[in-house]
Amino acid sequence: MTGLLSTIDSPADLRRLTRAQLPALATELRDFLLHSVARTGGHLSSNLGTVELTIALHYVFNTPEDRIVWDVGHQTYPHKILTGRRERMGSLRQLGGISGFPLRSESPYDAFGTAHSSTSISAALGMAMAARQKGEDRQAIAVIGDGAMTAGMAFEALNNAGVLDGKLLVILNDNDMSISPPVGALNRYLAQLMSGRFYSAAKQVGKQVLAKAPHLFELAKRLEEQAKGLVVPATLFEKFGFNYIGPIDGHDLESLLPTLENIKQLEGPQFLHVVTKKGRGYDLAEADPVAYHGPGKFDPKVGLQQPATAPKPTFSQVFGRWLCDMAAHDQRLVGITPAMREGSGMVEFHQRFPDRYYDVGIAEQHAVTFAAGLACEGIKPVVAIYSTFLQRAYDQLVHDAALQKLPMVLALDRAGLVGADGPTHAGAYDIPFLRCIPNVSIACPADEAECYRLLSTAYAQDHPVAVRYPRGSGTGAALPDDLAGLPFGKGELRRQGQRVAILAFGTLLQPALVAAEALDATVVNMRWAKPLDRELLLQVARSHELIVTIEEGAIAGGAGSAVLEALQVARLPLPVLQLGLPDRFIEHGDHGQLLTGLGLDAEGIERSVRAWLAPAEPQPGVAA
Repeated sequence: MTGLLSTIDSPADLRRLTRAQLPALATELRDFLLHSVARTGGHLSSNLGTVELTIALHYVFNTPEDRIVWDVGHQTYPHKILTGRRERMGSLRQLGGISGFPLRSESPYDAFGTAHSSTSISAALGMAMAARQKGEDRQAIAVIGDGAMTAGMAFEALNNAGVLDGKLLVILNDNDMSISPPVGALNRYLAQLMSGRFYSAAKQVGKQVLAKAPHLFELAKRLEEQAKGLVVPATLFEKFGFNYIGPIDGHDLESLLPTLENIKQLEGPQFLHVVTKKGRGYDLAEADPVAYHGPGKFDPKVGLQQPATAPKPTFSQVFGRWLCDMAAHDQRLVGITPAMREGSGMVEFHQRFPDRYYDVGIAEQHAVTFAAGLACEGIKPVVAIYSTFLQRAYDQLVHDAALQKLPMVLALDRAGLVGADGPTHAGAYDIPFLRCIPNVSIACPADEAECYRLLSTAYAQDHPVAVRYPRGSGTGAALPDDLAGLPFGKGELRRQGQRVAILAFGTLLQPALVAAEALDATVVNMRWAKPLDRELLLQVARSHELIVTIEEGAIAGGAGSAVLEALQVARLPLPVLQLGLPDRFIEHGDHGQLLTGLGLDAEGIERSVRAWLAPAEPQPGVAA
C-alpha cells in the first residue's frame, strides 16, 4: 500500500500532514474503506458518509486526550483505520478480530463502547464533567446521527448539559437533509462567524449590557433568533443552553476545519450541525444506502448481486408474511417498529397497510407504552423489536403493559447470538428478564413454520406474549397456508429415548435431535419458556435419569432455571444439566463458530451429556 494513508498509524501522524493533503487522504481512506468492507462485510453506507468528519476531528482535536464518543458506533471504520487498526481491518467482525463498534478494550481512542443508539451525549457529558472536576483541560465530543437524536435519552442529556456548562461539543451528523450550493456557501461563512471568539465575546458583552434593560434584551434575543432562523433550523438547541452552529457541509474540509478550530476555543456546551450523505463517494451506495447499510462480501465493481438460487426466508421475513396475512384477516391489527422497518421485515406491511403502520423512531420505551395505549382501546398491537432493544423498554413492559395485562405481541427478532454484531446486539437475556414478569408469556419456535403458528397463538391471547426467534434462516420449514395457531403453553415429544431427556427451547432443537440419535435420548420440543408445559415435563422427568435443557439464551434465570423450579415444586429430585449461554458476554464472530465454541452444536451437546454421565457408567476393568 502506498500513498498518504500508508503513513498514518495514529492521529499524531495525521496531524503532521498539511491541510492541502487532507482531501487526497479522504479519497484514499474512502477507497480503502470500500474495498475493505467488500472483503469482510460490515457497515458501509454510514462509514462512507463520515470520512471527512473523522479526518477533521482527529486533525483538530488532540485525541485520545480529547474524547470522541460515536453514537451507535457503526460509522467508526474510518476512525478505526486512522487510529492504528488499518492492518487489522481484514479481521473486522470475525472471531478474534476487531469489533464493528467502538470498544474501550480495543483502543484508547475508543473513549466509550457504543452500539445502541442515543447514549453519546450522556457519556460525553459525564466525561466533560469529570474533566472539570479533575481540573483537566480537554474536550468531550459526542457525534450523534439524526436518527439517534429522536430518542428521549438524547434530549434528557441535552437538557442536563445545557445547565452544567461543561466543555462539551455535540455534533449532529445529519444525513437526512440536503443543503443547496448557495445555502451551503452562506452557511460556511456564517458557521465560521458564529463559532468565532469575537462573536462569542460580543454576545456575552451584549447580554451583560442589555441585562439592565430587560425589554431591550428580549428584543435583541428575538432578533438574533429571527436572523438565525432565516438560514438555519429552529433554535431548539439554543433553548437547551447550547451555542448552535451550522448547518455546514460535512464533506467540505474547508468548512469543517476552521469551524472546529474556532469551536475548540469556546467555553460551554456547543452544538455543531453537519450535513453528510450516506454512501458518499460510491454511486451504488449513494443511490441505495439501505441496501448497502450492512452488506455481506461483494465486488465493488459490480455491487450487490442477487443469489443464483432463492435463499431460504429469514425469520424476519416469516414474521413479515405473518403480519401481512393477519392484518388482512383482522382490521384491528397495527404494526409498530422503533425505526427498524427493514431489519424487522416490515417493508411489505408498510406498503400494504400504511394506515396501520407506525415507525415511532428510535424510541423503544415509547413504542411499548404507545402499544399499551392502543391495546386499551381494543386495537391489537404487534411490536416488532430486536431482543437487545427491548431491554431499553423494560419499565414500560412491566408497568404499562404487564401490570395492566394488556394484549400485545412482542415479536423479538435477533433472539440468541447474532454473529458478527457481537455482544451489544445479542439477544441473550430476554427469557430471564421476561420470565419473572407476571402476565407475560414467552414462545420459542423451533423453525419457521412454528414461528408463524406461534405468532398466531400469541395474537389470540389476552396478555403480552413475546415470540422470540433468531437472526437469519432456519431449517427451511414450509410455512402454513392458514393462520391457525398451536396450543398455548404446550410442547411436543419429538423423539422417545432412554435415560436422558433433552428439553429444547427454540431453534437448538435441530442439533439436539442429532445429538439424541447418538445418545438414544428423548427429545422434547418445549415451545414455551413461560408457561412451561408442566404436564409434559413431569411425565418425562418421572421416566428418565437426567434432564438436559438447551437454549440459545442466558443460562442464569433462563428456561433451564424454569425447569429446575418446576421440578423443585413437584419435589422431583432429578438432576438437570443446563446448556446455553454462560455468564459472560460472547464476542463477535461467525454464528456457527460461536455455537460450536460454546458446545451448543450437536457434537457439543453429545459431549456434555456423555461427560455428565461418565462417572455413573461402569469403567472397563472396574467392578460396578
